[in-house]
Amino acid sequence: MQDPRVRFACAFLLSLAAFICLAGAVATFLWWLLFTPRLKSIRHIRAVAATLLLFVLIAAAMALTGTDGFSYLARMSAILLVGTWVYADSRPGDFLATGTWLLGPRIGFEPGMIAEMAMGMAQDLSEDFSRIRLAMMQKGRPWGMSRILPAGRILICDALRRAEETAEILAMRGYRGGGTVCMRFSPSPLEIMAGACAAAALVFAFFLR
Repeated sequence: MQDPRVRFACAFLLSLAAFICLAGAVATFLWWLLFTPRLKSIRHIRAVAATLLLFVLIAAAMALTGTDGFSYLARMSAILLVGTWVYADSRPGDFLATGTWLLGPRIGFEPGMIAEMAMGMAQDLSEDFSRIRLAMMQKGRPWGMSRILPAGRILICDALRRAEETAEILAMRGYRGGGTVCMRFSPSPLEIMAGACAAAALVFAFFLR
């Protein structure tokens, strides 16, 4: 999906639909099957599998307490699939262009820039984590919880350091707020259909909640 406005709108509408009720989650899953590359959009299968395992554990605990754990699992899984698709389809500049288009160059530029920096930071954290695991494997050290916690501390410290360096660069270049972006959006007929189906899924979930 090339137009970031349609992509983010679809993700928002589908997440709401899946959150409202189980029928909305089913509609979201069907939309995901029709309009996305499906499993090809999952970049980090282990992270997604770990998140799904967490959802299963929470759903099992809910079932033991007498609440509807299956509905929770289905709704959260649908939201996770939409999130992984948005992350995989996002390109540099999408958040910045969409934020500026939505809220204008003065108000929308900064939220878009923050979102772009957050996406870049997430990508850097993923790459750093892979390098740490590779280094541990090359040294022949076992990978477990005793290694994950120190690795997490290193990743957080590196992320904070990078954020501070980015803020210093912006200050040195004289940034004070706001900005403009040259945007050119051209949604295809298939993207318009995907957006309409996402809106229909939300309406469907609202009436069947």
